Amino acid sequence: MAQVEWETLKWVDWYNNRRLLAPIGYRPPAEAERAFHADQSRLDIAA
Repeated sequence: MAQVEWETLKWVDWYNNRRLLAPIGYRPPAEAERAFHADQSRLDIAA
């Protein structure tokens, strides 16, 4: 069972941090999410 958990964690890491998506500029989802929240913070400051 431990091997299944390890392989699942590796897949989730790839899916969120290494997989490149064309609709978001060929960036990994985690990177796009960080950029989104950084932009939102700047908008809050400007308001």
